[in-house]
Amino acid sequence: MHPREALQIAREREVDLIEIVPNAQPPVCKIMEYGKYQYDQTKKEKIQRKHQHVSQVKELRFHPHTDTHDFDFKMRHARHFIEQGHKVKAVVQFRGRQLAYKEHGTELLKRVEEQLSDIAKVEMQTKLEGSHMIMIFIPDKAAKKKKKDISENTL
Repeated sequence: MHPREALQIAREREVDLIEIVPNAQPPVCKIMEYGKYQYDQTKKEKIQRKHQHVSQVKELRFHPHTDTHDFDFKMRHARHFIEQGHKVKAVVQFRGRQLAYKEHGTELLKRVEEQLSDIAKVEMQTKLEGSHMIMIFIPDKAAKKKKKDISENTL
């Protein structure tokens, strides 16, 4: 339809002519109230924002000689964070002469990796940055799906 005809029809009905897709050939337009159109658009945007999941990086700090109880306590937190869909950054913090014994930090991070292997994957391998040794874990979607399938089969 010719734009003049569309404008004429919109004026007769006392509504607006709204250009929906300006780059199309010919441009796509709708005859409706502009206020209602804006309301529908904001409602769609709100729904899209609501369904977005923002992942955060949760940090767990260890020292080279972290005791077993403290380690287990932090592992429970790490599991909880990963099950919620967050990334977990495990950091071993060295002080003074402890930096000479980097293998203690590496062993600790390997233990963390073993503990989380059933629900998480390693995103970033062990990396030494200054006096911190870092390893990042992300939720393993395949493991989560497998766990869900097993729980459904037991019911």
